[in-house]
Amino acid sequence: MKVRIPDDKRYFRIGEASGIIGVEPYILRYWETEFSQLKPARSDSRHRTYQKKDLETLLEIKNLLYNKRMTIEGAKKWLKKEKLQQSRIDSPLIDRPLLEEIKSELYEILSLLR
Repeated sequence: MKVRIPDDKRYFRIGEASGIIGVEPYILRYWETEFSQLKPARSDSRHRTYQKKDLETLLEIKNLLYNKRMTIEGAKKWLKKEKLQQSRIDSPLIDRPLLEEIKSELYEILSLLR
């Protein structure tokens, strides 16, 4: 079942977030203590406010724990590994067009050597 996060809203209170994710609010509070990736902001009235990226992380955690049957520790490791891989992909040090050009030139050299 595909979960849809509303595009017309920027912030979600814990009740709204738990409804979208499909778990009770106390589970979201517990996950906050376990997963460093979850840091919802607090409103002036000290209510948690989740953003879309937080909900996406929560959905990923739910998938790892409920569908893939990972332990909390396993899910933590998996998320850290994912974050590291994503930071490497998004790194400003990697110039994708330049890499493609180099790759193309290496294939040309390889074909000349054959």
